Amino acid sequence: MAMAEGMNSTAVTRFILLGFSEFPRLTAIFFSIFLGIYLMTVSGNLGLFTLIKMDAFLHTPMYFFISKLAFLDFCYASSTIPKMLSDFFKKQKFISLRGCTMQYFFLSGLALTECCLLVAMAYDRYAAICNPLLYLTIMSPTLCVQMMVGSCITGFLGGFIQLCGLLQLHFCGPNVINHFFCDLPQLMLLSCTDTIFLQVIISVLTVIFGVMSVLVIMISYGYIVGTILKIASAEGRSKAFNTCVSHLTAVTLFFGSGTFVYLCPNSNSSWNQNKLASVVYTMVIPMLNPMIYSLRNKEIKYALSRWKKRIFSWTDGF
Repeated sequence: MAMAEGMNSTAVTRFILLGFSEFPRLTAIFFSIFLGIYLMTVSGNLGLFTLIKMDAFLHTPMYFFISKLAFLDFCYASSTIPKMLSDFFKKQKFISLRGCTMQYFFLSGLALTECCLLVAMAYDRYAAICNPLLYLTIMSPTLCVQMMVGSCITGFLGGFIQLCGLLQLHFCGPNVINHFFCDLPQLMLLSCTDTIFLQVIISVLTVIFGVMSVLVIMISYGYIVGTILKIASAEGRSKAFNTCVSHLTAVTLFFGSGTFVYLCPNSNSSWNQNKLASVVYTMVIPMLNPMIYSLRNKEIKYALSRWKKRIFSWTDGF
């Protein structure tokens, strides 16, 4: 009872996000770098999303998923970076308890949705390479929409389950989060109540969304590699493999950085490493994905050139 009374009397209603305050002399440099990353993320992802929406030649299952990934990455980056940028020049970097929990809910929901979407994209590549004659029949517009909606519902259901567990925690001090956003491991350390139930939830969700997603993707690519090796011509093998390189790169970056953050020990010496890894998967990867899917993609380049010609023809009319 004494502990409960103590918790009620000193309940934490807001947190302090330290961000990168341990490097005060680099504040302007960090702000400039992260602002540049965010601007590139917004322009790259929204630009790719708009291009695919407007160009009829890109209305295929593969580009349907790429456009949704682009929009997802824009939302994902926007869930943390604007708040972090606004805190750079504030003396008191506060965030309310409600704001903190909602930030993590959207961040986790979007991240888990991306896990599911990357699995759907692996299945799309499997259907395209292993069943090319039936590809458009298998990956019908209805199935693509269902897979996308299912990814969102499943991802945000996982985020909601974590939110329910997080709302059961009580915080009675300290209230300092050594991060630039409300990360669950940090919140669990600050909790003055038992977190074993939430740890079980996280472990189960990690298996479902992390281990199972990677396993399904690996199985899909096992079939894909087997099919590619049966292709007689070297040019055909190269063309088939090139359609998978971008997706494999995105999968490696996303799951690799997430694994480093959530599977390494939560010791004090590792927090700065976790913070840097978090920069990779919350900022750098959303910025890189449009480049990954565009630089080696001839159809995207052709679509860009077509729209450049249209824009120039419109401007010449004035």
